[in-house]
Amino acid sequence: MKVFVFEKLFRKSAVVSAFLQQYRGATRQMQIIIQEYKDEYGVSVWDMNDVAEYAAKRGWKLPTPLTPMQLLAKEFAKAAREETRPDEETSEEYRVNHAVFDTHEGQRTLWGDIDRAPRAFMVKSFVQRRQQMVGDAWQLAVDVGRWNRVHANEEAIQVEFDFGPDIEYRRHFPDDNEKAG
Repeated sequence: MKVFVFEKLFRKSAVVSAFLQQYRGATRQMQIIIQEYKDEYGVSVWDMNDVAEYAAKRGWKLPTPLTPMQLLAKEFAKAAREETRPDEETSEEYRVNHAVFDTHEGQRTLWGDIDRAPRAFMVKSFVQRRQQMVGDAWQLAVDVGRWNRVHANEEAIQVEFDFGPDIEYRRHFPDDNEKAG
């Protein structure tokens, strides 16, 4: 807690800002700058482009731009992620290409075609995607709980976490998916 008080009292100092960015991690420093921006402008809703400009004007080091090869790889990953085909039996659109985040030889993402990738690869891909969903659902539950406690004088926000009915609805009314998505 002493470090947090230190941050709060001295976060506008360029020396302290550089110290925190180097030794506490850029993520924590970014969170401090976001809070400083909200405090200075008195906003409860904001655009991160404005925060980035705010930080840059205060000496935040701009990131190294991606190389053309990195940008191209990102574009290919996006294209791979978006490729779908209709299932021959159900006519449901399925994702063709699936990713696995791998740290075996550094950090990288490997891609596999659902119709050709080995079972072990697809199991890992599906487990990673499910874990992302669980993580998102858990954080949503925590966030909704927080909002409901802070705004106890308002009608509580209810979020349903049983996705079975949603999946069945989409299976039976696929045209509604396009309108909603």
